[in-house]
Amino acid sequence: MIDPPLDLDAVRAFVHIAELQSFTRAAEAMGTSQAAVSLKLKRLEERLACRLFERSPRFVHLSARGSAFLDQARALLEAHDRAIASLYEQRRRLIVGISDHVAGPELPALIARMNAQDPQLVIEIRIGSSVDLLQQFDRRELDAVLVRLRSDRDDGTLIAEERFGWFAAPSWQHRPDEPLPIATMAEPCGVRALACHLLDGADVRWRETFVGGGVNAVAAAVMAGLGVAALSPRMVPFGAMDVGRRLGLPDLPRQPIMLHSRARDALSHGALNALGS
Repeated sequence: MIDPPLDLDAVRAFVHIAELQSFTRAAEAMGTSQAAVSLKLKRLEERLACRLFERSPRFVHLSARGSAFLDQARALLEAHDRAIASLYEQRRRLIVGISDHVAGPELPALIARMNAQDPQLVIEIRIGSSVDLLQQFDRRELDAVLVRLRSDRDDGTLIAEERFGWFAAPSWQHRPDEPLPIATMAEPCGVRALACHLLDGADVRWRETFVGGGVNAVAAAVMAGLGVAALSPRMVPFGAMDVGRRLGLPDLPRQPIMLHSRARDALSHGALNALGS
């Protein structure tokens, strides 16, 4: 015959009595009567076939068997509470958009730093253009975005400033009698718009030779010798050369990198702060 399982309410009453050294205070802690607590303890002692407390009119002391049982009783209640909580506990999720011009070789390190801040946090990263990501952020589809500064926004926090240059493959040569071949990102792209505006302002003749759906595609086109692209030095493959000064191209200004966030809890803040570390 299998012995009946322990009554968890009775075990909880036992732990309260042991910790508070009083049936009255144990009853108050459990929101019940002293008589109910006494009955629970009596049934637990009958189930275990031993006395758990030595009682006197003024004092309540654990018996030797009660002292031996106390740690196990606590462990039993903790395991029960964890099992119940696991049914209702949802892992927090942080959805972060990162501009294609910001995400680069450091992305694995960024994700690792975020995870180190809170290993229980589910991190979802979406890569896209600053314009698209900010629109998703405004639609509350993203919790935070790391993007280039836009002149029409004042709700972000400055994280860093990115340097840009005009990069080409080492073997690429420009023919002065031809328009400058340009590899760019697809619209809408702020870096593309800035580069084209600066070239037009400097009266530099140019033509589009490649349009990529991401920075990696543009960098690949550069290394394939298709032309020049406005890129951050950290985004170009090894060996690419900044040809801006040699070709007399206009200087590209530094681009501020901004963090826009609606995260409120401290753990999410800590994970996002790791992006600027």
